[in-house]
Amino acid sequence: MKVKVHNLDGKASGDIELNDAVFGVEPRADILHRIVTWQLENRRGIARPTRERSDVARTGKKFGRQKGGGTARHGDRSAPIFIGGGKAHGAKRREFGQSLNKKLRALGLKMALSSKAKDGLVIVDSLDLKDAKTKVLKGHLDKANWGKKVLVIDGDMVNDGFKKAAGNLPHVNVLPAVGANVYDILKHDTLVLTKDAVAKLEARFALPGGTN
Repeated sequence: MKVKVHNLDGKASGDIELNDAVFGVEPRADILHRIVTWQLENRRGIARPTRERSDVARTGKKFGRQKGGGTARHGDRSAPIFIGGGKAHGAKRREFGQSLNKKLRALGLKMALSSKAKDGLVIVDSLDLKDAKTKVLKGHLDKANWGKKVLVIDGDMVNDGFKKAAGNLPHVNVLPAVGANVYDILKHDTLVLTKDAVAKLEARFALPGGTN
């Protein structure tokens, strides 16, 4: 698949050949849904349990007389009725993490890249800015007309000047190639890849079992 390469102003500066095995896979909604669900569930923390009667360190000594004390016949301070006692019917520990087949995760990322290749993919030669300022970068993005939500993926490391300039721009997010993931790709209107990012992603899937 041949795609035009642009500069940051949106002007064409050449062509690049994309690997159909990475950018030409037919997307499936059910697989993409599974990947996104897996990502979001694994972000969740563990639900903390409450301490029940058996978890509370209180005395088990009978603290009153069996008869004649005028109170109920309690024998354990850890009972839920007392201050400092265990919680009755408290929340249980819950873990939300899911496991997902490595091959399926790799396929999902290919599908996400392919869906953007159909509509919403831009390839740029580099992210170099002569003047790494937010105002200057905003001018470049307005000229390029990349849409409201933009995800920019660079090579091994994100261009430092571009990263600092984009830091104050809402809905413009920057990632290195190793951080490419299905959820972030799908939730942005436009995916911008540098030539280095394309090379890294294609090399990543060329390895046996290459995945995210």
